Amino acid sequence: MNRLQDIARILDFIVEVEKLKAVLRKTRPVGLGRYENSAEHSWHVCLAALMLQNFANEALDIDRVIRMLLIHDLGEIDAGDQIVYAGHTASRYREERAGVARVLGMLPEEQAAEYLALWEEFEAGETPESRYARAIDRVPPLLHNLHGGGHSWKENGISREQVMALNSRIALGSEALWQVLRERLEQAADDGLLT
Repeated sequence: MNRLQDIARILDFIVEVEKLKAVLRKTRPVGLGRYENSAEHSWHVCLAALMLQNFANEALDIDRVIRMLLIHDLGEIDAGDQIVYAGHTASRYREERAGVARVLGMLPEEQAAEYLALWEEFEAGETPESRYARAIDRVPPLLHNLHGGGHSWKENGISREQVMALNSRIALGSEALWQVLRERLEQAADDGLLT
């Protein structure tokens, strides 16, 4: 394919990923009465990753982390969002992977393969970058709940045990970050935001 065709494919991809703005998540941004969309989450989590990178457990390539975080939710264009406490089943993985593969398939072949591999790396959580990215991915929803009266936890009947168990994986990417968040979550439980 020539360069102009590659540009055309990338432009089509850019238009397609606009659909992520229509995928509503289960938390509301701090101070807003509406639910966050997945595109907003992608931006917010990338900014969080950038700001907190000095607290990662291991040396990492922050550019790789940012790329990972920018594409990690693209599968939601087809599969929709699911509250993280529902668990990540094999069928959910297949749905999201199929969606990611479809969307990334719009790109030139080499670029599509590179980003699909990055998505799979994120999902596996076995590299320093993916462990950190997965940890940071949990931060905005926690902050939304901590600063929003525990709205999503209450609406979905999420217990203290569920929140602590699922989010303890933050320590795999940043023990220091998990220490601070765990203290805030324990205080939130004491304040009645978690049952």
